[in-house]
Amino acid sequence: MSEHPNHSAPAEARRGAAENFTGVAFATLVVASGGPTDCVVGDVTFEPGARNHWHSHPAGQILVVTNGAGYYQEKGQPARLLRPGDAVSIAPGVVHWHGATATSLFTHYAINPNASWGLADWGAPVTDEEYQAAHA
Repeated sequence: MSEHPNHSAPAEARRGAAENFTGVAFATLVVASGGPTDCVVGDVTFEPGARNHWHSHPAGQILVVTNGAGYYQEKGQPARLLRPGDAVSIAPGVVHWHGATATSLFTHYAINPNASWGLADWGAPVTDEEYQAAHA
């Protein structure tokens, strides 16, 4: 039986790049680019208070929450509180952010279809005021 080229030892968690995150977040690559599905999947954990910057995805994204509590917000819309079992389907090009509440870790799968189109277009940090408004 031959092993698929994308099957390898478990990936190591990597800290989210400071230019794209406020606070501490770690991502583990679950499915790498270049596979037959052209899909990238990451297992992302945000420490309490951590969040990514405003961004969009050329081909959209799906988030599936697996642990803790966090927020998802599209530009111009109220933030949504997310808990394990919740999923968010994000249309291509929609500017948004996601991250942990101030008191909980937050873990989700980030599923990025059509990865060959590009993974993310990063924008400005979510301000403390925008983050605090998510708690309201």
